Amino acid sequence: MDANEPRIIAETGLEARIAHIIEPVIAARGYRLVRVRLTSLNGATLQIMAERADSTLTVADCEVLSRDISPALDVADPIERAYHLEVSSPGIDRPLVRRSDFVRWAGHEARIELARPLAGRKRFRGRLAGVAGDTLNLAMDDKSAAGGEATVALPLADVGEARLVVTDALIRATLKRDKQIARARDHADA
Repeated sequence: MDANEPRIIAETGLEARIAHIIEPVIAARGYRLVRVRLTSLNGATLQIMAERADSTLTVADCEVLSRDISPALDVADPIERAYHLEVSSPGIDRPLVRRSDFVRWAGHEARIELARPLAGRKRFRGRLAGVAGDTLNLAMDDKSAAGGEATVALPLADVGEARLVVTDALIRATLKRDKQIARARDHADA
């Protein structure tokens, strides 16, 4: 996985400014920014999602990132009011923000919302079926299609938001992947 792979789904406005401030700090530590979101939770909460190249993030990683991000935000001071900083992993129903996310999670169910309608429709839900060029393929249940499934081609440039849907298959795949990663880390530490 390319640690420098750009996000194709990114923030706008103040959240984009915050991302611009913290992304170099996160990258310097060897992590990748997934998402920045400023909410009105508890007055104001700045949610930062990040991950390692293997898509994991531990509690210790969150502590390191929080400690490193705070001074950068204090210096730039992009938020005009008091806020709580929350650093977390993307979670099992993670946002999909990079081309490699759509490839890695192929075969799993996702919700996609386009920034612009395609054939009069902005929201899609289906099984990720790979990326070809600048197009995301999504297999959708369609009872009128032969075989009960139709694949729709969505322009990656028009994807405004995408996230995995929690299913039993996703839970099994995530647990299996996490065990493999833990074994590899244990083996490397030995």
